[in-house]
Amino acid sequence: MGVKGFVEGGIASIVAGCSTHPLDLIKVRMQLQGENNAPIHSLRPALAFQNTTTTTIHHPPPPRVGPVTVGVRIFQQEGVAALFSGVSATVLRQTLYSTTRMGLYEIFKQKWTDPETRNITLTRKIAAGLIAGGIGAAVGNPADVAMVRMQADGRLPVAQRRNYKSVVDAITRMAKQEGVTSLWRGSSLTVNRAMLVTASQLASYDQIKETILEKGLMRDGLGTHVTASFAAGFVAAVASNPVDVIKTRVMNMKVEPGAAPPYTGALDCALKTVRAEGPMALYKGFIPTISRQGPFTVVLFVTLEQVRKLLKDF
Repeated sequence: MGVKGFVEGGIASIVAGCSTHPLDLIKVRMQLQGENNAPIHSLRPALAFQNTTTTTIHHPPPPRVGPVTVGVRIFQQEGVAALFSGVSATVLRQTLYSTTRMGLYEIFKQKWTDPETRNITLTRKIAAGLIAGGIGAAVGNPADVAMVRMQADGRLPVAQRRNYKSVVDAITRMAKQEGVTSLWRGSSLTVNRAMLVTASQLASYDQIKETILEKGLMRDGLGTHVTASFAAGFVAAVASNPVDVIKTRVMNMKVEPGAAPPYTGALDCALKTVRAEGPMALYKGFIPTISRQGPFTVVLFVTLEQVRKLLKDF
């Protein structure tokens, strides 16, 4: 039963990840909007008097655009194939991260289900999601870093692009040029986000589905699965978006040899983002996040339910 849960979750996750990849790419591009437009404090001249004050140069930020505009620009400037930039990393990420979290979640659910009533409390579902999500994120972080970089590459000037050929090329070059530890850059954020997403997504889906069936609102079928999964996707998007913005920026930052990194860590990135762009910057890309999280969760659980039916005799 344990292995079966990994297989079912892995298949459903890969299908969902590939089918919603363009929405995820648009979300990443939107989360990086305005990142390089923080105010710059000019240095005082060496011979300036003591009472000379420093001046602050504010570069006017480019106008922020919505997901449709971002998608159209990518299509016009980079071609339709650019909407699937980093899809190989998505496949690897879902294979490592989602297969692990989905399989472990089912194992914890079976362990913690009351043998007499065959029920499991919401608190235990959330705990199962937190643990499973954290472990899955630690396993899949290298693929996550590669995916973010491949998705964001098109927004950089041509001379600064990394031009990774595939997820294998991205991971290999990162390990050689920046060290093996770079593959786990932002891992604390990835783990935190994955814990929030898995706990809110899987636990809320199970809870909402059970409530619908217990109340007799709908029968156990496609309608129930779509309703419960879309609601779960909304809950997951609200819970995870701030961490996702910071994770994207930390993973995407370019560290030049001998130069200080743009961010020293997650907290530093969060503070700089809020100071430069305001607190709502942490919900930058929320529309594409929910636009992606909703369909992703629907495809994930609808596919999962169908795969379970196909493999029920195994």
